[in-house]
Amino acid sequence: MIVKKKTAIPETILQDDSLKNVSRKILIGPEDGSRRIVMRLFRVEPQGYTPYHTHDFEHVVKVEKGRGVVVDAQGRETLLEEGSCAYVGPNEKHQFRNPFDQPFEFLCIIINQD
Repeated sequence: MIVKKKTAIPETILQDDSLKNVSRKILIGPEDGSRRIVMRLFRVEPQGYTPYHTHDFEHVVKVEKGRGVVVDAQGRETLLEEGSCAYVGPNEKHQFRNPFDQPFEFLCIIINQD
């Protein structure tokens, strides 16, 4: 069994032309012995956003702090706030944005891609 505190996990600042002001922590993953799933914590700063993208795996999201929006394939924005959950299916275009003035944090759980 592995037990950790998120405050003890290093944060990675993600840098790419397709995103802005986003960081990630791998809370539980392959380094912990998890062969099938990975639990990540994303932090999107005010006015930040993740890539508008697709991938061939599903993921589930739970908002831990703040507010943000998820953008779907048609460009529609749906509000996400603390306690909200979302499911993004395989090959479904999506993006997470933070148009608000406080940080937006969410858990994102995916299957292990290795």
